[in-house]
Amino acid sequence: MPFYIKTEKFTDQTNKLSIKERKVFLLMHKKWVECLIEAGEFIVSGYLTNEKKIPGGGGVLILEANDYLEAKNIILNDPMIENKLVIWELHEWNPIIENLKKKLINHLG
Repeated sequence: MPFYIKTEKFTDQTNKLSIKERKVFLLMHKKWVECLIEAGEFIVSGYLTNEKKIPGGGGVLILEANDYLEAKNIILNDPMIENKLVIWELHEWNPIIENLKKKLINHLG
Protein backbone atom coordinates (compact mmCIF):
# COMPACT_ATOMS: atom_id res chain seq x y z
CA MET A 1 0.00 0.00 0.00
CA PRO A 2 1.27 3.50 -0.74
CA PHE A 3 2.22 6.06 1.89
CA TYR A 4 0.70 9.53 2.04
CA ILE A 5 2.04 12.58 3.80
CA LYS A 6 -0.11 15.40 5.08
CA THR A 7 1.72 18.60 5.90
CA GLU A 8 0.03 21.44 7.71
CA LYS A 9 0.52 24.88 9.20
CA PHE A 10 -1.71 26.81 11.55
CA THR A 11 -3.91 29.45 9.97
CA ASP A 12 -3.47 33.07 11.10
CA GLN A 13 -6.73 32.68 13.01
CA THR A 14 -5.38 29.62 14.85
CA ASN A 15 -2.20 31.48 15.78
CA LYS A 16 -4.39 34.11 17.45
CA LEU A 17 -5.96 31.53 19.78
CA SER A 18 -4.60 31.25 23.28
CA ILE A 19 -2.37 28.30 24.07
CA LYS A 20 -5.18 26.90 26.21
CA GLU A 21 -7.66 27.15 23.30
CA ARG A 22 -5.22 25.55 20.84
CA LYS A 23 -4.45 22.77 23.30
CA VAL A 24 -8.11 21.66 23.25
CA PHE A 25 -7.94 21.07 19.50
CA LEU A 26 -4.48 19.50 19.64
CA LEU A 27 -5.74 16.99 22.21
CA MET A 28 -8.68 16.21 19.92
CA HIS A 29 -6.22 15.63 17.08
CA LYS A 30 -4.10 13.35 19.28
CA LYS A 31 -7.17 11.32 20.28
CA TRP A 32 -8.19 11.03 16.61
CA VAL A 33 -4.73 9.64 15.73
CA GLU A 34 -4.85 7.21 18.67
CA CYS A 35 -8.26 5.93 17.54
CA LEU A 36 -6.92 5.31 14.03
CA ILE A 37 -3.97 3.40 15.44
CA GLU A 38 -6.28 1.32 17.65
CA ALA A 39 -8.35 0.56 14.55
CA GLY A 40 -5.24 -0.90 12.90
CA GLU A 41 -4.27 2.00 10.64
CA PHE A 42 -0.59 2.72 10.03
CA ILE A 43 -0.28 6.38 10.96
CA VAL A 44 2.44 8.55 12.49
CA SER A 45 1.87 12.19 13.44
CA GLY A 46 3.95 14.93 14.99
CA TYR A 47 4.73 18.62 15.07
CA LEU A 48 7.78 20.51 13.85
CA THR A 49 10.09 22.68 15.96
CA ASN A 50 12.84 25.13 15.09
CA GLU A 51 16.52 24.98 16.10
CA LYS A 52 15.58 26.13 19.61
CA LYS A 53 12.95 23.35 19.90
CA ILE A 54 10.14 25.91 19.74
CA PRO A 55 7.00 24.54 18.02
CA GLY A 56 5.18 26.49 15.35
CA GLY A 57 6.62 25.13 12.13
CA GLY A 58 3.58 23.02 11.41
CA GLY A 59 2.93 19.32 11.50
CA VAL A 60 3.47 16.15 9.50
CA LEU A 61 1.30 13.05 9.35
CA ILE A 62 2.27 9.87 7.51
CA LEU A 63 -0.33 7.24 6.75
CA GLU A 64 -0.79 4.21 4.60
CA ALA A 65 -3.85 3.94 2.35
CA ASN A 66 -4.98 2.12 -0.77
CA ASP A 67 -5.11 5.32 -2.82
CA TYR A 68 -5.18 9.12 -2.64
CA LEU A 69 -8.95 9.30 -2.18
CA GLU A 70 -8.88 6.93 0.79
CA ALA A 71 -6.04 8.91 2.39
CA LYS A 72 -7.90 12.17 1.83
CA ASN A 73 -11.10 10.77 3.31
CA ILE A 74 -9.17 9.71 6.41
CA ILE A 75 -7.49 13.06 6.98
CA LEU A 76 -10.65 15.07 6.35
CA ASN A 77 -11.81 13.70 9.71
CA ASP A 78 -8.83 15.27 11.49
CA PRO A 79 -10.26 17.77 14.01
CA MET A 80 -7.62 20.29 12.93
CA ILE A 81 -8.99 20.16 9.37
CA GLU A 82 -12.65 19.88 10.36
CA ASN A 83 -12.31 23.06 12.44
CA LYS A 84 -10.37 24.88 9.70
CA LEU A 85 -7.38 25.42 12.00
CA VAL A 86 -4.71 24.43 9.47
CA ILE A 87 -3.74 24.95 5.88
CA TRP A 88 -2.84 21.48 4.63
CA GLU A 89 -1.55 19.52 1.67
CA LEU A 90 -1.64 15.80 0.97
CA HIS A 91 0.85 13.99 -1.23
CA GLU A 92 1.60 10.40 -2.08
CA TRP A 93 5.11 9.56 -0.92
CA ASN A 94 7.21 7.18 -2.97
CA PRO A 95 10.07 6.12 -0.66
CA ILE A 96 13.21 4.74 -2.19
CA ILE A 97 13.85 2.37 0.71
CA GLU A 98 11.93 -0.82 -0.01
CA ASN A 99 11.44 -1.90 3.59
CA LEU A 100 10.51 1.53 4.96
CA LYS A 101 7.40 0.38 6.82
CA LYS A 102 9.37 -2.27 8.70
CA LYS A 103 12.08 0.26 9.60
CA LEU A 104 9.51 2.79 10.81
CA ILE A 105 7.66 0.24 12.92
CA ASN A 106 10.91 -1.06 14.45
CA HIS A 107 12.14 2.46 15.15
CA LEU A 108 8.88 3.78 16.59
CA GLY A 109 8.14 0.43 18.20
